[in-house]
Amino acid sequence: MTVIDGGQWVWFIPAALLLTFFIIDLFVVRDKPSDAGQQDFETDDATSGDDSPRLPARVVFKKMLTNPVIVTIALIEFCSGFLRNAIMHWYRDFAKGVSLTDQFIYENWGMLLCVAGIMGGVFAGVVSDRLFNSRRGPVAALLYGLMLIGAVVMIPLMSMGHTGLVAIGLCVVFMSMAIIGVHGMLSGTASQDFGGTKNAGIAVGLIDGFVYIGTMFQSVLLGFLLPEKGKPEAADIANWKVWPYLMVPVAVVGLLLALRVWNAKPKPKKRAAEAASE
Repeated sequence: MTVIDGGQWVWFIPAALLLTFFIIDLFVVRDKPSDAGQQDFETDDATSGDDSPRLPARVVFKKMLTNPVIVTIALIEFCSGFLRNAIMHWYRDFAKGVSLTDQFIYENWGMLLCVAGIMGGVFAGVVSDRLFNSRRGPVAALLYGLMLIGAVVMIPLMSMGHTGLVAIGLCVVFMSMAIIGVHGMLSGTASQDFGGTKNAGIAVGLIDGFVYIGTMFQSVLLGFLLPEKGKPEAADIANWKVWPYLMVPVAVVGLLLALRVWNAKPKPKKRAAEAASE
């Protein structure tokens, strides 16, 4: 009888959960409210009121790449991918290198990222709907502003001894909340607004793809400049000071791009047709 090592459950448990929810989704999830016995409602997305046949994927993809709002959101999400993983990937390496492994944040990093993700999504959604009339740009700009503040604050904390290093942990959890909020607001919501019901999948794929391009760029750049985990150089705080300096300009670019789509909202076909007839 083959005994499965405990570490292997890291792969089996997520796979089992995915299979479970795949089966649940087959029986529960529906494309439209009417498919679930409810009344359909108008979403006012970019394809709302469009009764024309569905376009081929290559045509939709080309339209997305020529839509300035979609392209701007994709570039913002490139910055999000860079920043999100600059925090999530490197904090534990940093904490281990400078001997913070006995701290609460290091020991509970996964749980805190989960909480930050939930709080970021809830914060972004409430602020967008309640304060900005469902516009996504202002929320992205606000959260990028918080992200920039966090990255700037990290710079002096690097030189404040043990207390400053501990405070960096609090700072990066706060920054995680901000950047995950941006990611959910743009990749998960704005992409559907501007892609529309008919093109939501392609819009989400395009925008989310830029997140992972940003992740790749971050991995190469920070992997080259930051000390390797477990190496003696990782214990020297001087070798980590470039970390926040690399995040600051990316946060600035993300903020400026978010300001460009501050007033952007989708224009449904129905609303555009009514305006043309007036």
